[in-house]
Amino acid sequence: MSRSARRIPTVNLSHYRSGTPEERARFVQVFGDALKEFGFVTVEGHGVEDGLIRRTYSDVERFFQLPESTKTRYAVPERPGQRGFMAFGQEHAKNRKVGDMKEFWHVGRELPVGHPYRDDYGANVWPEEVPSFRDNTLTLYKELDDAATVMLQALADYLGIARNTFSDMTVDGNSVLRLIHYPPLKDRFIPGGVRAAEHEDINFITLLCEGTSGGLELLTRDGEWIPVDTLRGQIVVDSGDMLSRVMNGVIPSTTHRVVNPPSTEQDTVRYSMPFFVHPFSDCVLKPLPQTETPDNPARHPPITADAFLKQRLRELGFLK
Repeated sequence: MSRSARRIPTVNLSHYRSGTPEERARFVQVFGDALKEFGFVTVEGHGVEDGLIRRTYSDVERFFQLPESTKTRYAVPERPGQRGFMAFGQEHAKNRKVGDMKEFWHVGRELPVGHPYRDDYGANVWPEEVPSFRDNTLTLYKELDDAATVMLQALADYLGIARNTFSDMTVDGNSVLRLIHYPPLKDRFIPGGVRAAEHEDINFITLLCEGTSGGLELLTRDGEWIPVDTLRGQIVVDSGDMLSRVMNGVIPSTTHRVVNPPSTEQDTVRYSMPFFVHPFSDCVLKPLPQTETPDNPARHPPITADAFLKQRLRELGFLK
């Protein structure tokens, strides 16, 4: 099949939440098969309000149009890459030294005073120049978190294991909403750089609201790069390294990238909002017993989600 003809499957989450038994079974099968084959699947009917996505994008645009001196006031050096603002070019892909041509903001989980993970996760910061930023991003965070919980339950159904196996791992998890600004290359450019070099996500699964322009590509199991285009109202879901460890590679983490605009006419600003679903810090990432076989023995030793996250943040240049 040609590159232009290959497309990741599309499913409707409402069929799992409230559909007929046949619709529910169909969702589970297609959703699981897509993650197994592509590591990516497009989801409609996810329950995240379209107006909320539009309002949040508007807030994100307003923030990134602020002067650099204003934006850098919201950097959180004690938690680099985890909360607040990260400047253009600071993040680079694993095993790569050239920074990605993007800047971004991280919103994390809000936990009550006295919660055991409150100090570990750290506090959010909020830009006073965009008053609606806090409410819109936290509401989007919650709606994406709710949708992710349902998807993880569907994945457990696909594997024939207890429905809450994965979703229990992410209760009070260290999940992050990343708000990304890719400036036009004519405005900011790093020699040898790309918008987002090829990489795998660290976390369990990622929910990506539709970007404001194209450029996202995934690497198929047979080594072919194919575009991942989304329509308004769709969310792209992909599997990450933490899920791959728990699944012992049965569902692998998929390599993907955001390529540079192919022409000056297409060299426009791009915004995107991925939601990285993480387990809670003390969650031990080890292969499920069902995934270990004589032909597929355990590929990695057990490690806590927090230790794995810090290992990867060092590889990305955030931690020393």
